[in-house]
Amino acid sequence: MSQRARCIVAGVLALALLAPAPSPGAADGQITWATHFTLAPTFFDPAETPGLITPFILLYALHDALVKPMPGKSMAPSLAESWSVSSDGLVYEFVLRKGTKFHTGDPVTAEDVKFSFERYRGIFVRALKEHVASVETPDAGRVRFRLKKPWPDFLLHYATPATGAGWIVPKKYVERVGEDGFKKAPVGAGPYRFVSFTPGVELVLEAFDGYWRKAPAVKRIVFKAVPDGSTRLAGLKRGDADIAYGFDGTLADEVRRTPGLTLRPTPFTSTHWLVFADQWDPKSPWHDRRVRLAANHAVNHQAINQAEALGFAKITGSIIPSSYEFYWQPPPYAYDPARAKQLLAEAGYPNGFDAGDFWCDAGTSSASEALLNDLQAAGIRTRLRPLERAAFLKAYQDKKLKNIIYGLSGTAGNAATRIDAFVASTGTFAYGGYPDIDGLHREQASELDPKKREVILKRIQQLMHEKAMFLPVWQFVVLQGVGPRVAESGLGLITDYPWSAPYEDVRLKDR
Repeated sequence: MSQRARCIVAGVLALALLAPAPSPGAADGQITWATHFTLAPTFFDPAETPGLITPFILLYALHDALVKPMPGKSMAPSLAESWSVSSDGLVYEFVLRKGTKFHTGDPVTAEDVKFSFERYRGIFVRALKEHVASVETPDAGRVRFRLKKPWPDFLLHYATPATGAGWIVPKKYVERVGEDGFKKAPVGAGPYRFVSFTPGVELVLEAFDGYWRKAPAVKRIVFKAVPDGSTRLAGLKRGDADIAYGFDGTLADEVRRTPGLTLRPTPFTSTHWLVFADQWDPKSPWHDRRVRLAANHAVNHQAINQAEALGFAKITGSIIPSSYEFYWQPPPYAYDPARAKQLLAEAGYPNGFDAGDFWCDAGTSSASEALLNDLQAAGIRTRLRPLERAAFLKAYQDKKLKNIIYGLSGTAGNAATRIDAFVASTGTFAYGGYPDIDGLHREQASELDPKKREVILKRIQQLMHEKAMFLPVWQFVVLQGVGPRVAESGLGLITDYPWSAPYEDVRLKDR
């Protein structure tokens, strides 16, 4: 192994030495994003996507997928130029696009696709591995997935941001540098290549002129971690950031009123809800349906929407986005504090009770505080426990949180994928389950008749509502700020996707 390769393994050598030199004048300028969460190396790796849309902020820049959502298409050919499905629904074959390459200059091959799938360990790893019998590579330009039985949701899991399994990393590079080396210096096939990362502070990427779709218009893009909203807004006003993500209602209104800045509400398939994590513990107050129902009646959704999202969010009453296939519209829980107190009294808590800790991603603290205040007014007393996003997701997935959890997901999918991850007892983020729901969940997974499957999935959603398993908050909209230098922010170009993308389409104004 050469000295340079040994340095890569140690994560010391910058990838600028590996990538082809950009052609003069191919890109110009710099755009800086201020993110509402702390940057973490796990977000550089498609294999570790956790059921949130957050990592795709970086994946759309660093990496590419066989198939992914793009402007005008929910499943657009990317590294794969085409795909086909056998008549029995058991074989999916992808034909790779000629001339695609990684930032190292190596071509994207079928072996890289197979390696990336087998390496995937994110939220839906169990579902994918249970359904896929084998991945075959008949030649360097073709990949064939053989299923154990027909699975109507294969492409939904593989060809959308429901998972990162279809986002391709270079086999030779990962095996050479190891998992830790890959996180220190990630290599992908996306429009931008890695330059540097300062943990928790910023990620710097540079345009990759070898990108197959087109060369990016902006030479350098920077992601700065700015979890505090007021600080993000101040940076946007000063010009330290060109695009800033995730403002609450008060700060978003200030963006709207500031000359030179533009407010961009960006709707997408993100629902937020409260998880009653201890409802399966007979000793917990949450075990009583009346207590869970009381919590639902205690929350003034419209007031929170207006205060926290300027009224742009959608109140759906479900953890499943209204645009999803097989969505069932539940009857709303009326805001009724008196009814909430009555239900608590009937459950044996006439003076309310101490509900312990209220866990949330720090980025949702403002909305969490509003929910906490409504619960407390009804007698459900709790303490807010915000965690940095990566730590929150790890603790949530590892089932280490108790009492109340602020759950959310903005990944692609349908009603079945949300139920699989958050409702069925086998779900990655499920803290328990109910036998009737689990039985129906297993039944729908193998049902190939869409109409019959719809009936089953809607029945599951009815049971979720009847049991008051969750406290649905809203279908979220991200309130973003855009500065005066930006000609095309990329926000809203991809339907139901909240962040800037595709990055190669982002442009600065002519000077």
